[in-house]
Amino acid sequence: MKYLICAAAVAALPGAAASHAAETGTQEQVLVSASRLPEAALTLPLAWTSIDNDALAMTGAVHASEIMQRVPGAWISRGNGQESLPALRSPVLTGAGGCGSFLMASDGISLRAPGFCNVNQLFDANLEQAGGIEVIRGPATALYGSNAMHGVINVLSEAPSETREQRLSVEAGPNDYYRGKYHYGNTFGRNGISVSANGSSDGGYQADSGYDQQKATLRHDYDGDVWSFSSAIDYSNLNQETAGYIQGYKAYQDSDLRKTNPNPEAYRDAWSVLAYSRASRDFGDSHQLVVTPYVRDNGMEFLMHFVPWQPVEKNGQRSLGLQAALHSDLGDINWINGVDLDYTDGWLKEIQADAFSPNQPAGTHYDYAVLASTAALFSQLRWQRDALELTGGLRLEYSNYDYDNRTGDGPACGPEASACRFYRPADREDDFTNLSANVGASYALAPQHISYLRLARGFRAPQASELYRLQSGQAVADLDSEELDNIELGLRGNFGGNFGYDLALYYMEKDNVIFQDANRYNVSGASTEHRGIEIGLNYAIGDWFMDASANFARHRYSSHTVLLDSSADIKGNDIDTAPHAFGSARIGRNFGEDISGELEWVYMDNYYVNPDNSAEYDGHSLFNLHLSASVASHWQLGLRVTNLLDEDYAERADFGFGEYRYFVGQPRGAFVELSWVE
Repeated sequence: MKYLICAAAVAALPGAAASHAAETGTQEQVLVSASRLPEAALTLPLAWTSIDNDALAMTGAVHASEIMQRVPGAWISRGNGQESLPALRSPVLTGAGGCGSFLMASDGISLRAPGFCNVNQLFDANLEQAGGIEVIRGPATALYGSNAMHGVINVLSEAPSETREQRLSVEAGPNDYYRGKYHYGNTFGRNGISVSANGSSDGGYQADSGYDQQKATLRHDYDGDVWSFSSAIDYSNLNQETAGYIQGYKAYQDSDLRKTNPNPEAYRDAWSVLAYSRASRDFGDSHQLVVTPYVRDNGMEFLMHFVPWQPVEKNGQRSLGLQAALHSDLGDINWINGVDLDYTDGWLKEIQADAFSPNQPAGTHYDYAVLASTAALFSQLRWQRDALELTGGLRLEYSNYDYDNRTGDGPACGPEASACRFYRPADREDDFTNLSANVGASYALAPQHISYLRLARGFRAPQASELYRLQSGQAVADLDSEELDNIELGLRGNFGGNFGYDLALYYMEKDNVIFQDANRYNVSGASTEHRGIEIGLNYAIGDWFMDASANFARHRYSSHTVLLDSSADIKGNDIDTAPHAFGSARIGRNFGEDISGELEWVYMDNYYVNPDNSAEYDGHSLFNLHLSASVASHWQLGLRVTNLLDEDYAERADFGFGEYRYFVGQPRGAFVELSWVE
């Protein structure tokens, strides 16, 4: 009952034009992510959210969680430093393949290769200087395959400006936090260029923690007589000293424990490069060919501080890929047919320096390489006439993994081990074929007000680490692809260009869920169900603006399942780290042309932290303040105050190895930014 009351309270809030801007006047909403080309989005029978430049600038996010809380149904659970765990119309999903349920992309290209996801991969994207962020909630269109199961987060690079512009800013905050950003954009005839670079240094709130991070995006656009090109290079580098979980029930409220670091030796170093060139040309008035070759290169090394024996993992991947599609405008019909190809050389090593026990010995636990190939054919159709729009799509995708074990086959322990934790399977080859489909219909109830119905299936092939990083004597992981079926109803629109609303009601069933059983075997076969309501509201009148996003959901195990971390069958239990309600709301005002500000409320409901539903986190409410002012010609001053009321809270609560564990939320902090704008 309390969730119905909360829903009514949030629904009554006037919303603002921050994360899901309403249609204003004759301005048309445009979405890129659904089809990889800009298209009218209001009538799309699809749950989507767009975060624009203004919201990104006002938030000035230090971490992805600070901006993604504007998206209904999205929660990027912050770890320490730049680490995170994602949730999108889902619980926070952990384990080797949990990150494979979400496709995180830069300009429509996955940040990591299919089969090689990483839960922290959003720190590869230049969110700090993005041109915008688009989110598809639930299974995406046929243009997306494996991993786009619970949704897509697509970070858009900033396009070259039509005239010369420059922005330079310096920022300082608590715990020796400093950040500098530079952006240049201009267009010269048929050529446009956009350069964005930033660097940050954080001394860390907890002892022996902090990070240094650098990111850069270079984009060049060319508009030719026949061919047009949009090319970009994204680079990121992270060197982090990681603070581990603090342990003990409600330890985040203990002033003596909050700033301690149980793992001062922990670290994470990661870098990434993604480069592409998107070429397009028209064939007559009806057809456009878009071809996008790309390369991807990632590397990471970190101490696995979250397990007691603390090995070091090193992993990397190099990819070549191609996206190609023919977009056909046939009057009432828009039809997209295409192919996606990806070839990746990935590898992983796990090495432990000191012996922990005979079952966790020193030495090399894993050392393997995987040549992964993915090929897909897709077709997506959109038909519109008068008030009715219909969409439908099919995707056929084939994935192949050629696994090469570079160590001895079998356990990584000596004969004295009673239950060796690590098992290296022999060389093998695995392949997966998946078919996904989506159909939807929207109907304009009135001008600028639509309702829609959508059915869609999403899938993910097993991740390489689920197949080949085995434990406790499992010689082969016989896994199937996870599949998720989604049905949703939605309402979207605006009144008078001032009040916008977006409501989505969904039910999803996921089968062949991959999990680790009581024997530490990676197995398929569990089922889960997910149902919820997502609400986005925004309202603007005069100098005032308001917006709210809210999520009310239930995520449960729907099959008889005994997990490694559960003591009994958990059918019917809530999935851990799946709050029934969370969201945020903002109210702000423009004080003339020179000053603006907003007050933000972030709400997190209580949630279970273990599969047995016997341990729980109480939840929290936070308030943040964002202010911006022009102080002189070309000069702007910004102030952001996070955790305004100095609440004791946990960014993430967990229960592992028989103990409550928390990533600590930081106390009140003030960030001051000085910018020069030309």
